Amino acid sequence: MPVVEAHILQGYDAGEKSRLTSALTDAVRFVVPAPDEAITVLLHEYPADAYARGGEQRRPAPANADPRLLVKGYLAAMEARDLDTAKAVLGDGFQMVFPGTQAMTSLTELIEWARGRYRFVTKAYEAIEAFHNGRVSVVYVRGTLSGEWMDGTAFDGIRFIDRFEITGGKILRQDVWNDIAEMRGPEVHAE
Repeated sequence: MPVVEAHILQGYDAGEKSRLTSALTDAVRFVVPAPDEAITVLLHEYPADAYARGGEQRRPAPANADPRLLVKGYLAAMEARDLDTAKAVLGDGFQMVFPGTQAMTSLTELIEWARGRYRFVTKAYEAIEAFHNGRVSVVYVRGTLSGEWMDGTAFDGIRFIDRFEITGGKILRQDVWNDIAEMRGPEVHAE
């Protein structure tokens, strides 16, 4: 029965503390083969005036934003073609790679590349999963694509996975895998 105790400064809200206890439970599960109900996490909160580092009292840093929400907002903005909102969450040096492409560095490149492939596409999400690797948050989004081919024919149920890397609250990389080429038919491959 693993027991994890964390000492934090007061000032984090209930949702942020819930995210912290879930993340600590996940961290234990990566190493210890214990079921969730056997992992206990205790948060000990201290008022800022009861804490000092380097002889100076400190305030808690703001909690990091949930990277899953950042990615969901970005994808919603892209689907709505709200490019200004989508661009606002992209970091310097942003790259995206779609099946059959080299790295693209702007949303304009992506839209030009997709222009002759389909009229529109929407995503239905099955799962959005976040992990932390060093200073990078990694978010996987998986589900299915629906939309309309250039000839007006509808499509749906096409599998996809998007992988995002986030640092400092900005998306730095997007890798996309999907089965759209397998569903389009041979006449489209002649492009």
